[in-house]
Amino acid sequence: MSSLASLRDSLLITPLPAITLTIAAFLAGGWLFNRLGRPVWCPGVLMAALLLATTLAITGIDYDVYREGAGWLMLLLGPATVALAVPLYQQLPRIRELWRPILICLPPAAALAAFYAIGLAWLLGATPEVLASLAPKSVTAPIAIGITEQLGGVVPLMMGGLLVTGVASVAFVGLLARLFGIQDQRVLGFVLGVNGHVIGTVRAFEIGTTAGAFASLGMGLTGIFSALFLPLAWRLLGL
Repeated sequence: MSSLASLRDSLLITPLPAITLTIAAFLAGGWLFNRLGRPVWCPGVLMAALLLATTLAITGIDYDVYREGAGWLMLLLGPATVALAVPLYQQLPRIRELWRPILICLPPAAALAAFYAIGLAWLLGATPEVLASLAPKSVTAPIAIGITEQLGGVVPLMMGGLLVTGVASVAFVGLLARLFGIQDQRVLGFVLGVNGHVIGTVRAFEIGTTAGAFASLGMGLTGIFSALFLPLAWRLLGL
């Protein structure tokens, strides 16, 4: 056992094992997602996260060690987010038609997405550190990390909040869309992007390119608004 532990520690000196585990979990999660009939309530990224967490627990790899190695993958988040500008450009005429309702709806929607989580956590007695970690839960990861660090939160806790928020948004948006008979891809996409960040955007692209473009728009605008609004609100609230 000691030799296996030594081998594990020597391998973890480089980022390759963490990157390999992450990619393997992602591929396995996608495979399971397709095998189970692509359930909306359990997307592939959730399955991948559960598989990865189980692997770390079984192998005894410390999360901080894994995160340090997998941090190289974070460099890809920025270019991946910027690449969403392509479908936005393709749907630019449709976006121009709706710029007024978009600008009217975005501020209250983005603010509500942050403050209902903060309010519930505060009522349950959460510490300011936990509140700061939950505030950017509906913002795409590259922006949310910067906001969390600025507010004094914990990035791993924030990432967990992002995962739960994205999965819940996809499930509830689909449920409410069926309940109220909403089929407009522009509406569905924008709501998924504002509330479900990248996970919601992935789901929107599964619905259609128009939904994906509007989800990209909603996700991007929510990130910009939150980056400007949350630090200011944090100071005003004295948190």
